[in-house]
Amino acid sequence: MSNSLATIASPCSGVCQLDPAGLCLGCRRSGQEIAFWRQMSDAERSRYMHEILPARGWQPVVPEGE
Repeated sequence: MSNSLATIASPCSGVCQLDPAGLCLGCRRSGQEIAFWRQMSDAERSRYMHEILPARGWQPVVPEGE
């Protein structure tokens, strides 16, 4: 059995502050979306990572040196 919790990484960048619209400045998720992340299916997480969050202005954090 695969561990789906580790399959799609969280978009969290460690900048945990909400903007006036209620979205995190780091990952562009709402508090409810952050809380629900672990219960989401891989398909839901993938949709967020490739469609929903980029549409909100989120970009993946690339570690230095890569």
